[in-house]
Amino acid sequence: MHIMEGFLPWQWCLFWYIIALPVVAYGIIQLKKITDENPESKPLLAVSGAFVFVLSSLKLPSVTGSCSHPTGTGLGAVLFGPAVASVLGFIVLIFQALLLAHGGLTTLGANTFSMGIVGPVVAWLVYKGFQKAGGHTLLGVFFAAALADLMTYVTTAIQLSLAFPVPSFAVAFNNFMYIFAITQIPLAIAEGLLTVVIFDYIMKLKPDILESLKVIPLK
Repeated sequence: MHIMEGFLPWQWCLFWYIIALPVVAYGIIQLKKITDENPESKPLLAVSGAFVFVLSSLKLPSVTGSCSHPTGTGLGAVLFGPAVASVLGFIVLIFQALLLAHGGLTTLGANTFSMGIVGPVVAWLVYKGFQKAGGHTLLGVFFAAALADLMTYVTTAIQLSLAFPVPSFAVAFNNFMYIFAITQIPLAIAEGLLTVVIFDYIMKLKPDILESLKVIPLK
């Protein structure tokens, strides 16, 4: 449910670009800092980007008439933080807009904000919350990825309702939420489970990298 090309008034397109681009710019700075300090993390960064691209490209028809898909941004947010995940989301969204007719360039700012910023921020906060509470690592990863997926779509519903508050914002929000809610909840759960599988494999294969990135505590 990326917002499609030409679907938002130009004022809203500009508004979301103004909000999203500074975050992406900061993410580029953080990305360079992380790769300079931990060059061994570059393959993990590539995996995170590929995970976002593959999952968010899976357009699944919804029984409510729209198309929903996973986002994949939770993994990158947990591993590298939300700023870096915003860069991954931004790059993926450009490829999708240009090559897959998925989303659009005019709506790139809005889609980056929902999938590349809000989703990763939620994932990072949830995972760090589980860490501070002494919760199980994989359980934290599950809820981080699932809620990042779900909140991406809640944000999209808010964006569309702000642009088209007919007959009111509240009514429009309820309508947009209904369009994808039935499909997106099980998709969010499925994404959470898949992210746990990938994270668990990385944790077993390269725990030293996760420790150096402070994703898991030092043994």
